Amino acid sequence: MKFITLMLLFCCTLAIANAQDDKRAASVILGKNDTVKTYLTKLDGELVPWIVLPEVVIVDTRIFASAQDRANYFRLKYNIMKVLPYVRFAGARYQKLQRDLALTGDKKQQKILIKACETEVKGLFNKEIKNLTIDQGEILIKLINRETGNTSYDMLKELKGGFKAFVFQSVAKVFGHNLKETYDRDEQRDIETILQQVGYVSMQN
Repeated sequence: MKFITLMLLFCCTLAIANAQDDKRAASVILGKNDTVKTYLTKLDGELVPWIVLPEVVIVDTRIFASAQDRANYFRLKYNIMKVLPYVRFAGARYQKLQRDLALTGDKKQQKILIKACETEVKGLFNKEIKNLTIDQGEILIKLINRETGNTSYDMLKELKGGFKAFVFQSVAKVFGHNLKETYDRDEQRDIETILQQVGYVSMQN
C-alpha cells in the first residue's frame, strides 16, 4: 500500500512539473512583452507554436507548343493587365452601390445613388474604356462576372431596368460582345493562371 501511495505521489509530482514546464514554455512564447500570440501544441514532448502562413499558389511552368501559342498567351496576358484596373473599379463601385442602397428605403434617394454610380461609370467609359479592343472588351465582361458574381446584363437590368439592359445588349452584340457572358474558371484556365501569376485576388474571395 505504501508503495502504491509513493508511486501515485511520484506521478502527481511529474504531472505538476510537466505542467509548470508547459507554462514556462508558453510564457516564453506568449510573454507580456511579445507582440504575437499563438496557440501551442505538444509534439514529441516539445511545445510547438501554431503559425498560420499565407496561401501559397503553385503554378506550373508553361510549355508552349509553338511560337504562335506563346505569342497568343502573352497577348492574352497583356489584355488582362489592360482591363484589370477597370474590373477592380467596377467590382468596388458595384459593392459600394449595393451597400448604399441597402441603407435607405427611400426610392428617390436610391435613384440618386444609382444615377451617381451611372455618371461615374460613364465618365470612366468616355475617358478610357471606349478605347479597348474587342478582345479586351470580351475579357472585361468575363472578369466583371468573376469579380461581382453577376453578369453585366444582370447588373444593367437591376439598375436600369429590363428594357435598357436589352438595348445595351443589342448594341454590345453589334460589336461582337455578349453582356450575358459568364466566367467559368475551368474553361478559362489561361486567364485564371495569369491572374494567379500576377497575384490578383478577387473581392469575392
